[in-house]
Amino acid sequence: MAESPCRTIAGVAQSTSRTLHTQSPKKISMIHFYYHPTPNPAKIALFLEEAGIDYELMPVDTSKGEQHAPSFRAINPNGKVPAIVDTEGPGGKEVAVFDSTAILLYLAEKSNGFLGSAEDRPQLLSWLMFIASGLGPYSGQSVHFQFAAPEGLDYAANRYRRESDRHYQVLNDHLFGRRFIVGEEFTIVDISAWGWVDRASRVFKGAEDPLGPFPELNITT
Repeated sequence: MAESPCRTIAGVAQSTSRTLHTQSPKKISMIHFYYHPTPNPAKIALFLEEAGIDYELMPVDTSKGEQHAPSFRAINPNGKVPAIVDTEGPGGKEVAVFDSTAILLYLAEKSNGFLGSAEDRPQLLSWLMFIASGLGPYSGQSVHFQFAAPEGLDYAANRYRRESDRHYQVLNDHLFGRRFIVGEEFTIVDISAWGWVDRASRVFKGAEDPLGPFPELNITT
């Protein structure tokens, strides 16, 4: 289960989210949550805790290659965490959902929470995809090439770190004068951003204050 963050945009948002979203999430069925303590699964953990949804944690040790087991590939053919199984999906049937962005959307729509207003929907989708296709992947590759890749790949490491920096700056600039990424409510976009912003010390290896250049992302509650 996720610990409550005390820093970053989601840390601030989380402290007031339950009073700010206009419709309380409704109770839904048990969720089987396939998890490893990395940024993308952490987003789902935070959502489940914030929404008060009952779930069973199903650990998948990716360091041991458990994500490639046939039993897990039946849930996510792509062999990545997070993934969930909703024991009572559409039509009352069990259904699997994979990819953190898809899971956030699925659970938010099913539980009727953290989606913001109808007027905010276009911006919610836009920023959600900005994180899913930009900030998240570049951050992940930045971590990989700085910590796991063999030596001699400086170009790749520098490219992904620079692109991560650029995406963080875009988000930082957007948040100037705002409390939340979209609208006036805590949404799944804030949760999605938190997953990687919370790991900035890994993304920007060696930085004394990794969020120092991004003051709008570096807020203490």
